[in-house]
Amino acid sequence: MELETNAKDGLEKTLERARRNTLGDLLARTRERMPDKFAIAYKNIRLNYAELDDMVNQTAQAFRAEGMKKGDMITVMSKNSLDFVVVNFALARIGAVMIPINYMLNNEDVQYIVEHAEADGFIASEEYAPTLDAAAGRLEVRHRYLMDISRAESGSLAAWTPLSQLRAGRPANFVDTDIQDDDLAHVLYTSGTESRPKGVMLTHKSLISEYVSSIIDGKMEERDVAIHALPLYHSAQLHVFLGPAIYLGQSGIILDAASPEVILETIEKEKASQLFCPPTVWIALLRHPDFDKRDLSSLEKCYYGAAIMPREILKELAERLPNAKFWNFYGQTEVAPLATALQPEDQLRKLGSAGVPTLNVQTKIVDDDDQEVPRGEVGEIVHRTPHAMKGYLHDPEKTAEAFKGGWFHSGDLGVMDEDGYITIVDRKKDMINTGGVNVSSREVEETIYQLDGVSEVAVISIPDAYWIEAVTAIIVPKKGAELSKEQVMEFCRQKLSKYKVPKYVDFTEELPKNPSGKVLKRSLRDQYEKLSAE
Repeated sequence: MELETNAKDGLEKTLERARRNTLGDLLARTRERMPDKFAIAYKNIRLNYAELDDMVNQTAQAFRAEGMKKGDMITVMSKNSLDFVVVNFALARIGAVMIPINYMLNNEDVQYIVEHAEADGFIASEEYAPTLDAAAGRLEVRHRYLMDISRAESGSLAAWTPLSQLRAGRPANFVDTDIQDDDLAHVLYTSGTESRPKGVMLTHKSLISEYVSSIIDGKMEERDVAIHALPLYHSAQLHVFLGPAIYLGQSGIILDAASPEVILETIEKEKASQLFCPPTVWIALLRHPDFDKRDLSSLEKCYYGAAIMPREILKELAERLPNAKFWNFYGQTEVAPLATALQPEDQLRKLGSAGVPTLNVQTKIVDDDDQEVPRGEVGEIVHRTPHAMKGYLHDPEKTAEAFKGGWFHSGDLGVMDEDGYITIVDRKKDMINTGGVNVSSREVEETIYQLDGVSEVAVISIPDAYWIEAVTAIIVPKKGAELSKEQVMEFCRQKLSKYKVPKYVDFTEELPKNPSGKVLKRSLRDQYEKLSAE
């Protein structure tokens, strides 16, 4: 009987390995298909798929030799780099869990994530290593590795080993670990624009299901040359674009920051065909003096997401990039993060829509009792999909709340039209209740964007003795434009119902944003609440 049981267990393990589909397998398969194809460029380094895979294998071999194992929680804090890409796949090869950290967070939030995740190891670029050291507290952190550096300096970084030194001379053969498709691959902490970050647990299965949806609904192809400019710690750049690019075998250019000047230069130099940017970066590109000086004719596939694209900006992009097609990708970190897509042919026909559910997603709109609302009525957007997270790390209560009724609750309010297209009305927390009536901040923003001289706008609520919450517009004027508060209010009076017209208008040089391009409305509310109280 024992021999039969052992034989059965052995067969199950053999079948699991033969049928497995993990992030580590994904790169290995691409290498088998096209070893000599240009894979990744970063600064003056260019690697084909065989070279990239060898570097990943050497790094994974080094991690395993150092005692890193399946299930270890490894935080990664760095701007975009080649090592970021290598570490992503090397950790996946040994079954360790990657936890990318937003490098713009303050020390308190970094410490919260490190402690909450119970980190076993740190991987960081030189500038962020001290931050992680300070965040370690009483945790027993067994691994500390430096990215993009040849040797560790003495003193404060003496405990850190450079990855280049760690992997030097290691064998480049594949590291085979007992990993299953639904094992944990990444924990991505939500941006925390409204509250404490939550750890979103994503498995290999979640991510690869989402990669397939991204490829199919984004019409991505092997021939594409993609620019990866937005922060790789963020799920959009990492899992909607970099992961699918490696899966397909695209060529990719890694930029360490989303500098408009560098993006425009790189499009021309590399003849890039694919680019993702949130609306704030697309606006920055449009306003840059090099936009009309560079040859951008190679750009065919343009994607936006992470925030709502103003209609007027989309129209301007279509006019100034006539060779390009645009996709709107919408979702949340909790769905890895793609949920719906608006295709190029629908951009004008369904202007402002987030599109329809992607290949592996089922979506509906529900009321507060989780009952589906009729087409045309506003409700909360909910999803069923293999993209979905396994839950929030160490938080079963929030997990149960998010998945009540067997659907993931996005927290976004939307409406589905008769054709099944979804329009995002607002985040629940961004709805403004003024005088007992709800106002969508997005509707007011879209109106103000139609006013000449407006570059960017954010609409928030601030406490008001009479209105309870007052509609407030904070505007970044275009360079050289002259706008007055009364001019803005009068324009809104002509376009909006009286109760939707901003009660307060202010002007600023820039809006606070996180590295993924989202406007930090919580920061604006904090700032203007203080001003209103003075």
